[in-house]
Amino acid sequence: MKLRFALVFAAFLLAMQAHATEIKISAQALERTLHQQLFTGPDGKYFIKGKDGQPCFVYARDPKVSFKDDRIVIHVSTKSRLGSSVFGNCIGVGLTTDADVSVIPEAEGESIGFRDARVDNLAASRELNFLLVPFLTKKLPQQMKINAADLIRQLLKNSLQQTGYEMHLDGLKIHSMQVSNGNLVVDFDSELSVK
Repeated sequence: MKLRFALVFAAFLLAMQAHATEIKISAQALERTLHQQLFTGPDGKYFIKGKDGQPCFVYARDPKVSFKDDRIVIHVSTKSRLGSSVFGNCIGVGLTTDADVSVIPEAEGESIGFRDARVDNLAASRELNFLLVPFLTKKLPQQMKINAADLIRQLLKNSLQQTGYEMHLDGLKIHSMQVSNGNLVVDFDSELSVK
């Protein structure tokens, strides 16, 4: 049984080294990336302005990722209290709204990156949009970036204990990415070594 597994595994590794490999990444996986890398504040909030407990603030939360045509759409809920802080209260206007930005996936060496951020839905308030647009078009796409090689190396880290084989990722090159059938499909070449 163990020998059969070793032979199948060795054949898999040889095939993986000889041909391009495809990974399908779900919208939920991209959402988890955003939660882990950006929405780490209290109750999953990201403060664009102010901090938790301050009377005047702007924050985004609850990112939802979906796919539409060749784009990845990120939907966030925002809440703000815009104005001036006076005696521990914010004198101004409070707004709760949703915002959407869409991006196109782009290969960046070993990383899955995003470009061409386009704001698809904004608030009715110019003051709030002044703060939201840089967050939606720059910060959000930057924080979704994933180094695929680092993730695979983490998975292989305990390969000796789990399989009896010490495996290393020696190289990874992402060739293309596209949205297809409800997934982000990443096509890449990789080099693995087994000891």
